Amino acid sequence: MKDGFVKVAAASPVIKVADPAYNAQRIIESIKAAEAQGVKVLVFPELTLTGVTCYDLIGYRNLLNGAERALCTVVEATEGIDMLVFVGLPYALGGQLYSCAAAVHNGDLIALVPRTDVTNSPFSYPDEDVTEVVVGGKYVTALTNDVVFPSNVNKDLTVAVEVGGDMDSLLDLGGNHAANGATVIAQMASFPATVTSKDDAALDIRYRSKHLMAGMVMAAPGTGESTTDNVFSGLCMVAENGVILASKEEPNAMAISEVDVDHMMNMRRKNGSFGASDLAYNVADWGIEENVTELTRHYSKNPHMPALEKDIPAYCKRMIDIQVDSLIHRMEYAGLTHAVVGISGGVDSTLCVMVCAMAIKKMGLPSTNVVAVTMPCFGTTSRTKSNAIIVSEQWGCDVRVIDISNNVLVHFDDIGHAHDDYSKAYENAQARERTQVLMDIANKVNGLHVGTEDLSEYVDGWCTYNGDHTSMYNVNMGLTKTQVRAGVRYIAATTEDEVLAAALRDVLECPVTPELLPVTDDTIEQKSEEEVGSYSLQDFFTHKMLICGFTPSKTLRLAEMAYGDEFTRDELIMWLKSYCTRLCTQQFKRSCLMDGPAIENFSVSPRNGFLMPSDASANLWLSELEEL
Repeated sequence: MKDGFVKVAAASPVIKVADPAYNAQRIIESIKAAEAQGVKVLVFPELTLTGVTCYDLIGYRNLLNGAERALCTVVEATEGIDMLVFVGLPYALGGQLYSCAAAVHNGDLIALVPRTDVTNSPFSYPDEDVTEVVVGGKYVTALTNDVVFPSNVNKDLTVAVEVGGDMDSLLDLGGNHAANGATVIAQMASFPATVTSKDDAALDIRYRSKHLMAGMVMAAPGTGESTTDNVFSGLCMVAENGVILASKEEPNAMAISEVDVDHMMNMRRKNGSFGASDLAYNVADWGIEENVTELTRHYSKNPHMPALEKDIPAYCKRMIDIQVDSLIHRMEYAGLTHAVVGISGGVDSTLCVMVCAMAIKKMGLPSTNVVAVTMPCFGTTSRTKSNAIIVSEQWGCDVRVIDISNNVLVHFDDIGHAHDDYSKAYENAQARERTQVLMDIANKVNGLHVGTEDLSEYVDGWCTYNGDHTSMYNVNMGLTKTQVRAGVRYIAATTEDEVLAAALRDVLECPVTPELLPVTDDTIEQKSEEEVGSYSLQDFFTHKMLICGFTPSKTLRLAEMAYGDEFTRDELIMWLKSYCTRLCTQQFKRSCLMDGPAIENFSVSPRNGFLMPSDASANLWLSELEEL
């Protein structure tokens, strides 16, 4: 369970209705199979030992005794197995009948958890919070509903269980469990298969896992159940934070994956409302030793984008719509009629000028109200300049070419800077001159200087303070570099303008460059990614470290899984060190950013985004990387 990963499984073996001894053997087989794969939490359907389709047989003493004996067989079989197992059975106490989840670990029966929602069922709900009972004449355990099962070896792993109708109860038992610390919720289902049952279950488990910020492990009854009135499919699912990690629907189904409870706890700490329950819960701990969980989950190189290719176009359209609508509202509020953009031929300014053109069109203003300004200087190449002009002209913008070389040289003379001194002052003077030009044009035409810098560049500080760092409003502020590129790619793929599409494709093929150092043979020589690393990799680091709250070592582990085909471990460590260093040293630029819309639920806005002091030390993060 290193790094917070716990391997969980939902299993639905093919049982025989009303044959507990047979069913116990099938359950034990599933436990052995799960153990071989390193599973630590295993969930079976409701009434696994008897079947959910016993009908009136369920309360007969013969079946109840058989279920108890079968449970004892299962408990004994788990001795020496460090796994929390939830098995379902009916249990009678006096005149009351309960549908219970038996929590089993390492040869011990930890607790019997009765179903709470007993509507339209033969079962009862216990009047007392906790009752000690004897099971099979050999196990003394608690019969209680309000109970969680914290792990002894992973402080972030606490398990709770919902039985049958509890999953759909208006009482929100799962919410109570989560509020009392449960990061994994076992769902012992009892529903049959219908034409919509799989989709309904997927919708429910995705919503519940995201709403509760928890891992959900759901097992429904399988094909061994009676078909007198229904068919059962053995649907098994594992989900985390709105994402289904594993799903199986077949005879002897077992869905296995790893739930990241470290991630769940990081999100809950940000949320702030968990752990505030007034309910008095009982605790039954378990767990013997920590191990390294073998990961089978897929980690995308682009976690800021949809996992499925088919979902990307709709995502990009909505992303661009948010940018457009935000710009319209800002311009109308300020009574402005023009949008002024500095165009360089890079992906950021390309997307920005197109967003401005869409906004101006939606406002009913002429396309020439977008003033697209290219300002060639010492590092500008004909390729980037040409692409910038073509894209802007195809959208009907007012394209202006203002060569700032002479102005910058005069400025160098004013401050006593040698023309061949290619230090920071040489580069930054150009960026600040461009910003001055853009803001002054905006003032002149009753316009808004719209910034182009993206979230990735703000995170790594790859911008000139009070140069391209600033603007009057920035529509790219909430977009990572990978999202910006996706937006440009989407427009290239959907436009009917072949000239525009060709220029956009060439923009995407150009290396990211600030174009601030002199060029030879009109070739792009200054490449941002050679200085700060792959932006795809940086965006991955941002997602794992800033959004998910992972440690550098855990981030490295996942980066090796996602980027092992591109970077060596040493290279990943090198770029991770660079990222951690720049994250701290460049915060002063993020502390005074302009307004701009967040696109996903993360930003670096100094008002409501990711906040940190401008003089924080990176030593804690770097020292961890030094040990790897």
